[in-house]
Amino acid sequence: MRKKIVSVIGGHSCSREVEQIAHNLGKNLAKVVDILVCGGLSGTMKAVCKGFKVGDGLTIGIIPSYNKNDANPFVDIVIPTGLGLARNVLVVKSADVAVALPGEAGTLSEIAYCIQFGIPVISLNSWDIKGVIKVKTVEEAIKKVRELLT
Repeated sequence: MRKKIVSVIGGHSCSREVEQIAHNLGKNLAKVVDILVCGGLSGTMKAVCKGFKVGDGLTIGIIPSYNKNDANPFVDIVIPTGLGLARNVLVVKSADVAVALPGEAGTLSEIAYCIQFGIPVISLNSWDIKGVIKVKTVEEAIKKVRELLT
């Protein structure tokens, strides 16, 4: 049986509040899925990886540059693509389900890829657009991830 993979998408910079939400999300996702994939950089990505590591989860960062050192320190496996923002499609296509946290155009592009490819995407206080599953709390997000993976 294949490992269950979640992608978490969100901004490369975030508020303290979103950072705490991302950390809590990562910690709780580690109880539900086997692997976390993200863009591997700072902000939301760093916080969710840090939280996922608390739960002894395996993290993968698909980074936009060729330099592995650009990844945050909580990424176990760094995939340096050299693709810039085009790597966003790889971040979401790696997943069985995605969770979107607040972010800007890059996050929106990842949500659009999820919708286009039929990958369920949960919006945790992120973009409110047709095709996303809206939730307001980490607990609701975790419940939805569980439902979607069973």
